[in-house]
Amino acid sequence: MELFSDLLFNYTLRTVALGAATLGLVSGALGSFAVLRRQSLLGDAMSHAALPGVVLAFMITGSKSPAILMLGAAVAGILGTLFLMVITRHSRIKGDSALGIVLSVFFGFGLMLLTFLQRNPDARQAGLNNFLFGQAATLLERDVITMAVFGGGALLLMALFWKELKLLSFDVDFGASLGFSMRLLDVLLTTLLVVAIIIGLQAVGVVLMSAMIVAPAAAARQWTDRLSLMVLLAAIFGAIAGVSGAMISSLGSGLSTGPLVVLSISAIVLVSFLVAPNRGLLWNWLRRRRSNENLRVRAVLSNLYRLAQQHENPQHAHETAALQTMSFGKFGVRKSLTVLTDLGWVRQIDEERWALTTVGAEEAERFMANG
Repeated sequence: MELFSDLLFNYTLRTVALGAATLGLVSGALGSFAVLRRQSLLGDAMSHAALPGVVLAFMITGSKSPAILMLGAAVAGILGTLFLMVITRHSRIKGDSALGIVLSVFFGFGLMLLTFLQRNPDARQAGLNNFLFGQAATLLERDVITMAVFGGGALLLMALFWKELKLLSFDVDFGASLGFSMRLLDVLLTTLLVVAIIIGLQAVGVVLMSAMIVAPAAAARQWTDRLSLMVLLAAIFGAIAGVSGAMISSLGSGLSTGPLVVLSISAIVLVSFLVAPNRGLLWNWLRRRRSNENLRVRAVLSNLYRLAQQHENPQHAHETAALQTMSFGKFGVRKSLTVLTDLGWVRQIDEERWALTTVGAEEAERFMANG
């Protein structure tokens, strides 16, 4: 209860939680389109490409204002996107290789600029290296407002171009046949992803930002096949991870918020992979087990019917051992016989003998006729 009270009334925790929640909400919603388009690495490349923009913005203006640094990151991210498009369209280099080139070149340039600044006796540059891994604890109320403005604008554009972005994600050729400029829509979506990335640089940094683009959408994809619900769930999962990461980091010193936010969304992804209906590993295992049990039950029923056909009386009793031999082992035969007895298809004569009922014989005949 004290932790929740601090979340409401402690300025630092409340500010960090709001900033992390804003980041998770925006990156989760927009990252859904990147995941559906199989461009998960795009977020990684753009987040790393934003680093030189942050440093250059500071070098040019001498200010560490969040708006200025975000603007610099946005320009660098968009330039990285343009380089990516030029490389893939005017060379034989494939998209994944081009992403690696843009990521390494821009990130290397950003590290070089950071090293150059650190060697200069200018105290104003202190804290810029926090953009590598993030420093959510330094978020101020004006930073959160800036994040909300940028992120809210990106979400508004997403809503305005919802149908077009849906076409871009699922059927580019059909969208082009309707007269839409799919290339411009691609640039728009990439720009929105850049916005989602730049608002999270201060909180989780360029190294971890790609996880906030991919993980909420990957978790949401396990729960639904509808795009609208997937985007909503991804936004909710991202916001929950942001708040929970901030709350956990407040429990002790030395617990960085950014990595804990990423660990929180990773936990959500793990739970989604395990228990989500239709796609969850646990449910898939249970369905396979139930299917195998049904097959074993049908096999025992068929074997009992085949044995009965060798006698004038179709309800002649047969030994369990014979059924176990025909089923290639004893495992599951007794359980299958119990299930068949509960269904009323088989009756137990004594401890080791079983016989078909009239209904069971009809069911076995129908099952074998259908193959």
